[in-house]
Amino acid sequence: MPNLPGSAVHTYVHWNEAGASRTARWRSENGAPPPKRVTVADDRMTADSAYRLACEGTALLWRGDFHNARQLLQAMGRRVDRPRRRRRPEAEPEAQPRAQAFHLHRMAQAQKARTLGMLLVPLDPDHTVPLRRSPDVRQACLEAYGRPVDDEPSLVSLRELLGVIGAHEWRRNGVEVPALGARIHPHYGVFSPVRGEYVDLVARAPLPERPSEAFDIGTGTGVLAAVLAHRGVERVVATDGDPRALACARENIERLGLAERVEVREADLFPPGRARLIVCNPPWIPARAASSIEQAVYDPDGRMLHGFLAGLADHLEPGGEGWLVLSDIAEHLGLRSRDELLTAFAEAGIDVVDRLDVRPRHAKTRDAEDPLHAARAAETTSLWRLAPA
Repeated sequence: MPNLPGSAVHTYVHWNEAGASRTARWRSENGAPPPKRVTVADDRMTADSAYRLACEGTALLWRGDFHNARQLLQAMGRRVDRPRRRRRPEAEPEAQPRAQAFHLHRMAQAQKARTLGMLLVPLDPDHTVPLRRSPDVRQACLEAYGRPVDDEPSLVSLRELLGVIGAHEWRRNGVEVPALGARIHPHYGVFSPVRGEYVDLVARAPLPERPSEAFDIGTGTGVLAAVLAHRGVERVVATDGDPRALACARENIERLGLAERVEVREADLFPPGRARLIVCNPPWIPARAASSIEQAVYDPDGRMLHGFLAGLADHLEPGGEGWLVLSDIAEHLGLRSRDELLTAFAEAGIDVVDRLDVRPRHAKTRDAEDPLHAARAAETTSLWRLAPA
């Protein structure tokens, strides 16, 4: 497995322990800076003390039992959430702008991530966690961080490490995709097709006449390219600019036995040439991603959406169609209006041939405690069938 981009850029954490000065490499996939203050903690640390220190900006380097560290992290999380749960509904603003509510929610989530990210665990150079009852995370870390290139120990937030472990389980077990009758195995940092409604739209939309070739722009796991090939498209070119996504898509396409029909190629958006069908499922929310992990969800200023629309006509064969898969969650959050989307179509010289809609099925649509529940409950995912005007 090759080392991932950015693995050669090292920052370090410095602290004192047992009367000696210590240094370790800092790992953070979300780009968090290394903590400036570190104190050693173990099983004697209480949740209240840990939470207070974390809120003050002091990181806790854990030297106790791994499972106790997980329990401590959960207890700290409950303390972070406590003010929101205690707030009385009658104290809420009655007419808070939707976009403001969304940005306040993101700020709260970022603060929570910073606070909980202060609980650190050590990693040996071979990605072993040198703590009592620690799981074997070597393969999970290999998949997320790449092969170790030095003999340096490192520190990572326990919260991130648990995310790495969870991503490894998703990759190992895969996600069942009914349209394929098979599983897609997402890699760490690549958007997982757990929200299968958008895959179902691509599986049932009427294909344009004689689609011998199709492009899948921003392929991610490769799931939509695989669906197109499964539906009989003779050749699919799947593009992405993220090295993790490219590796993930190639592995999935190979696993599904579609390597002779699906070519995975690095590109910012479109590959050279034209195709009868061009599919794009861009990030749905026009806001800045806080980390590389969020880039599959957030599209700053709608860059990918507008890039796809601007280049679509020049890459379609005569009589071809572009399929834009897009949720209207941004509209319900007040981040983009339907008129703005339709104007973008018109400015790109694109007509709407048809639109297929589906309501999401994920659990958050029914979670009334979710701060974004109103937007999620009203959300619709659409496949826009587009053609040059």
